[in-house]
Order: sequence, then structure tokens, then C-alpha cells
Amino acid sequence: MHILLKKIFLAVALFFATTSLTSCNYNSLVEKQQEVDQAWAQVENQYQRRADLIPNLVNTVKGYSAHESETLIKVTEARAKATSITIDVDNLNEETLAKFQEAQNELSQALKSLLSVTEAYPDLKANENFMNLQTQLEGTENRIATERKRYTEVVKDYNTAIKKFPTTIYAGWFGFSPKPQFKAEAGAEKAPEVKF
Repeated sequence: MHILLKKIFLAVALFFATTSLTSCNYNSLVEKQQEVDQAWAQVENQYQRRADLIPNLVNTVKGYSAHESETLIKVTEARAKATSITIDVDNLNEETLAKFQEAQNELSQALKSLLSVTEAYPDLKANENFMNLQTQLEGTENRIATERKRYTEVVKDYNTAIKKFPTTIYAGWFGFSPKPQFKAEAGAEKAPEVKF
């Protein structure tokens, strides 16, 4: 009987120790997941800021370069595509992030084309409204890079936490799955060729 009591006591103590450990780790994972969600919201916020600047930029350029309509149409279409792709943080995975990133990259390329076209219009480059919009756009691109970096850091922390032992055993039970990371654009590994 005495041995049976020891075994029961040991089983109860082990149960409470495991439950306590799991509870602490669970709470930590919840906090890390919230950090990922918040970081993703900031990424989306900065992309939305960029999208909000584009109509004013397009309208300013349109007033100076009516015959550049093809470039303006491409920017407008790329903006529409980029803003139509929204990702609920609960559906954030490799596939949805890749689609989001592809649309954002297309918009970035269209904006580069638009800004390179403006080189042919000295009056436009001197326009105060255009210069202000260009400055805001550059600042927003920096904010996007900063928020993407922060997102990458919190996702790394979260993904590492759910893969560590013993957390990996029960993380899936509670719905904690890996979050996707941004990937470099195709061709980003090649240095640009500079000719003089």
C-alpha cells in the first residue's frame, strides 16, 4: 500500500510538473504568435501607405507626360493587383505570402519604370508636389524594408520556439504551425552590371 501511494504521488507530481511546464511554454508561444501577427500588420500597413501614395503620384505625372499613358496604366494595374491581395494573418503561409510578395514586386517594378520616365521631364522633376510625393515614396520604401526585417526577426524567434524540444511535441496540438518568411526576388543573388 505504501508503494502504491508513492507511485500515485509521483504520477500526480509528474502530471502537475508537465502541465505547469506546458502551460508556461503555451503562454510563451501565444506571446510570440501575437508578435508575429503584429509585425505582419505593420508590413501590410506600410504597403498600404505606399499604395495610397500612388494615385497622387500618377496624377501628377499624368499632367506632365500625357504620352506616357502605357507606363501610367501599368502602375495603376499593378497597384490594383497589389491592393487586391490581402492575407488574413491566420491564413499566412508560404503560398499566400509568395502571391502577396509577387504582386508587391510587380508594383515596385512599375514604380521604378514610372520614376525613370520622369527623367525626360525636367519640369516634372522640379514640381514641388512631385518632389514631395517622391520623397514620401522613398520614405515608405524604407519603412517597408524596416517592417519586413522586423517581421523576419519575430518569425525566426517564433519558428525556433515551436521547433525546440519539448515544445515541438505539443505545439501542433495547440495549432502553432511555422510562419513563412519573405524570400529574395528572383535574380537578387546577381550583382547588377555597371557600365561606364
